Amino acid sequence: MSVEWEGPAVVLDARPHSEADALITVMTEAHGAHRGLARGGASRKQAHLWQAGNLVQARWVARLQDSLGTVSAELVHAGAALAMDDALALAVLRAACAVAEGALPEREAHPIVFGQLVGLVAGLGEDRAPVETLVRWEAQLLADLGYGLDLRSCAVTAETTGLRLVSPKSGRAVSTAGAGAWASRLLALPGFLVDEGAGAGGGGAADWRDGLAVTGRFLARDVFGLQHKGLPAARLLLADRVEGMVSP
Repeated sequence: MSVEWEGPAVVLDARPHSEADALITVMTEAHGAHRGLARGGASRKQAHLWQAGNLVQARWVARLQDSLGTVSAELVHAGAALAMDDALALAVLRAACAVAEGALPEREAHPIVFGQLVGLVAGLGEDRAPVETLVRWEAQLLADLGYGLDLRSCAVTAETTGLRLVSPKSGRAVSTAGAGAWASRLLALPGFLVDEGAGAGGGGAADWRDGLAVTGRFLARDVFGLQHKGLPAARLLLADRVEGMVSP
């Protein structure tokens, strides 16, 4: 008797496990981040299938529920290949997969995070502001893990307008008036992160940089920091790329 499941999944990571096999991490709606051994996954025949960012129909089988299990899949959407011609889109894709792989507890379902990640992957190439999509997704991931930002009102004055800053300690929004002399010690809050109804692409590289700094601060402290790890290299590289896009 075996334990198995099948469903849509996002490939998060693939690492060689032997000369031919690979250790794969996928994320599904019902099973969260899930690892398995792909027989022949490191071969040239399967290498394209297990690229991080691909959407697949995955099947996982194991003798026992707690076993590593084996995973196989059919390609549904070649997200990695389709993002290859757009350096920024590819950097966003790699950052999202690396953050999900490192931040999410294994086998713990996070359906909203999964759904938004699928949307991010499927929208690359058409999304005018993929960094904004990533930052919103990271904010949702933080909320799902219990570290949600509170951007509804000013932590000092309770105002709901003029929110331009974020406390790096509490994750609460602060208005310009409420910040006073402390403004220089706070994080800049981009408009796209405050107004969820704003159209994508309304900001620019400076707003994207600020958004990455906000979510990156709390991912680094509350998620990866608790694991005694830093932000994934792919996430740091994305931040550096966006910083380089900001006009001096």
